[in-house]
Amino acid sequence: MVKKLRCYLYTRVSTEMQVDGYSLEAQKERLRKEAEHRGMKVVGEYSDEGKSGKNIKGRPEFKKMLDDIKDGKDKVDYVLVFKLSRFGRNAADTLNSLQYMEDFGTNLLCVEDGIDSAGASGKLMISVLAAVAEIERENIKEQTMAGRRQKARDGRWNGGFAPYGYKLEHKDGEKGKVLVIEEKEAELVRLIYDKFVNTQMGANAVAKWLNEHGYTKTVRQNGTTPALSAHFVKLVLDNPVYMGKIAYGRRKTEKIDGTRNEYHIVKQAEDAYEVYDGIHEAIIPEEMWYEAYAKRKLTGVKHEKTHSMGHYHMLSGLVRCPECGAKMYGVVNRKKKKGSDEYYKDMWYYKCKNRIRVEGKPCSYKTNIRQDQLNAEVVALIKWIVNEWHFKEEYASTAAGRKDDKLDELLAEEERLQAERKKLENRKKRLLAKIGNMDADDDLYDELCEDYMGIVHDLTEQIAKIDANLVHNRILKENAQKMAYTVEQHYKVLDTMINNFEKTPEEYQKALVNVFIEHIEIFPNREEHGRWLKFVRFQFPLECNGETSDEMWFKDSLDEVEENEIPISYPNEQQSNVSCCFQNFIQNRI
Repeated sequence: MVKKLRCYLYTRVSTEMQVDGYSLEAQKERLRKEAEHRGMKVVGEYSDEGKSGKNIKGRPEFKKMLDDIKDGKDKVDYVLVFKLSRFGRNAADTLNSLQYMEDFGTNLLCVEDGIDSAGASGKLMISVLAAVAEIERENIKEQTMAGRRQKARDGRWNGGFAPYGYKLEHKDGEKGKVLVIEEKEAELVRLIYDKFVNTQMGANAVAKWLNEHGYTKTVRQNGTTPALSAHFVKLVLDNPVYMGKIAYGRRKTEKIDGTRNEYHIVKQAEDAYEVYDGIHEAIIPEEMWYEAYAKRKLTGVKHEKTHSMGHYHMLSGLVRCPECGAKMYGVVNRKKKKGSDEYYKDMWYYKCKNRIRVEGKPCSYKTNIRQDQLNAEVVALIKWIVNEWHFKEEYASTAAGRKDDKLDELLAEEERLQAERKKLENRKKRLLAKIGNMDADDDLYDELCEDYMGIVHDLTEQIAKIDANLVHNRILKENAQKMAYTVEQHYKVLDTMINNFEKTPEEYQKALVNVFIEHIEIFPNREEHGRWLKFVRFQFPLECNGETSDEMWFKDSLDEVEENEIPISYPNEQQSNVSCCFQNFIQNRI
């Protein structure tokens, strides 16, 4: 009995509204019919709605599908897509994702394109069409940006939410929506400019003054709080829309160096973008905007660090406020000696910066956490994990075993492929020799020659496929050798750094802690025996007493410590049967 092939269906549209024939339902229906026609069993459907195909990061369903393929959840033979552009519009991502699927025995079938990756010609077509899809995406992007630039030149709003103080409405004689003043919001904008321009207040002081005097902003779009933050005040002061102008190119999407298809939004310098006269009404006079601009240039300068140059706030951004849950950041208490230009020794703290008066978010937690105390607890925890857990022995055996087993498999496969290639080459040579010795005057010469050349062509294709597999095998072999070596070297470096932590530069201490820990929760007050730590979430899974978790809780009293909990203040008083999946975590980060 012939095995029935199993498949996944994957569909994607870039926008909620898609042209006929490309909608999600149309794609699904076409794929289901194709699967039925080919006698395939559909065991899963994945769909990303309104997601771009420029990379796989913003496509949760696509990533879930790849994970299910890796885990062998349904043991699928194929993934069916409507067209290759639905699978991806970036050539590198498309080919990498395809190779990833094929590593787990899953091929790609592009229904409308008529491409099956199981064949050598299918792989070639996918490579070509993936490059075409990427070029098409870039052309669409260029056309879109050209349209946005022209709208700015015409003085029209370029899309997105209306800035605070305005609303978008249809206006007689105008194509599309235009900015119209929202008077209630505009009053707050005028007040911000008045306080900033006509007083000695800076942006932080203006935010503080507004909050203390009961002013709030309308919560709309992506806003979360009516309180006014210094960040909001700065955004209002820096936006030329309020003097009746339209700016184009204030922010630019740029590729992150050293990554593939990863981008971030970068604010551009004022001389790097263009400003045009808008068709909307200004909220404040142009002269006032330029006064605010001049003052921002003087007061909005980030001051360079001049003291304790080598100090890094090790847990800054990792520690969470026990009241509001926001990230806590490092601050310094620096005092001058009376009657002298000398300073006392700096004291460093972690502090919640969610202050209602300046940040616009309510939090009354005013305790400053001494960095030396909390840092010491976290360092003790990390040392305990590495030194007390059986990671070294586990790593030594499993890493070496995996390395040897994998290399043995790849070497055996290489030997098999080479032998098969040699056999095909010999057969091809014999056929070519036979063709060369044929009698051209023979009545069957043309027919026999055509038959023999057809066989030679088939043999050539088989040899080409083996050559491709040999190249793939070589890459896997090099990666296996490199991975085993790299993980081992990483562990040795980390082990040395951890056990010589106090001698390690603070910059590397901070980086190392971020490798281990995702975030930290603390008790509101320092508990008995001097403990701050309440909860830690790690970057990698921990296995304790047969259960795996990336979380660790700490009791506020040593008397209540249970068997699988760790009293960090006294790490040598208790042992647990623990192991760590740390080597897998490092492998995924390399």
